[in-house]
Amino acid sequence: MGTSLDIKIKRANKVYHAGEMLSGVVVICGKDSVQHQGISLTVEGTVNLQLSAKSVGVFEAFYNSVKPIQIINSTIEMVKPGRFPSGKTEIPFEFPLHVKGNKVLYETYHGVFVNIQPLKGKLTPSPVDFTITPETLQNVKERVLLPKFLIRGHLNSTNCVITQPLMGELVVESSEAAIKSIELQLVRVETCGCAEGYARDATEIQNIQIADGDVCRNLSVPIYMVFPRLFTCPTLETTNFKVEFEVNIVVLLQGDHLITENFPLKLCRM
Repeated sequence: MGTSLDIKIKRANKVYHAGEMLSGVVVICGKDSVQHQGISLTVEGTVNLQLSAKSVGVFEAFYNSVKPIQIINSTIEMVKPGRFPSGKTEIPFEFPLHVKGNKVLYETYHGVFVNIQPLKGKLTPSPVDFTITPETLQNVKERVLLPKFLIRGHLNSTNCVITQPLMGELVVESSEAAIKSIELQLVRVETCGCAEGYARDATEIQNIQIADGDVCRNLSVPIYMVFPRLFTCPTLETTNFKVEFEVNIVVLLQGDHLITENFPLKLCRM
């Protein structure tokens, strides 16, 4: 058996904030003693940006101007050159997480086009009341062909704490056509680029059906959506990239009429 090396973090919860201490041990195991030229530990944090396939070739300057953004880079010398004995050797380490210069320690996040600042502080609720009719819809080519309908409702807030659900209600007051389904669609919008141009890509990350079939008129239908932990992060905006979120209320009517009402969200972590 050869020599193996493993890094173990002391804290079970691997969520850290800027300025906190990162501590653990480096474990070296080997059947025989082994000579080494020293051990250093490097911690690195980067933000990697890439355009979607449909944007490749459109923004050639993007690849030259937007390199991986390095936000953390620290190296500590743990052991000077020497020899490790056979068996198991543990080398403890501890150092603070400091960002480079005036950079921000972004929350770890893996999207489709952005791989990585949380918004902190007091959250101001922003309730929204909405009314959906054929006249309020946008991007409709043949509005006169739509059946008449009236849907009212509200969202408790479009400024949302990421660990708390999005809540509200809607009421179908009238509809000439029967309703087949009502859904909540959570969309992540990733924008990246440079001064020469930006690419914007929207991805559905969650879809929840809140009503099935022709719902009773004037009956309150609750809106309740938990933000998926692995596919959301606090809303962020920087010079070269943005990660934003939107929720769509999607109503499917008989005859395959699809009605969509869009609400931009701002997510934060308290």
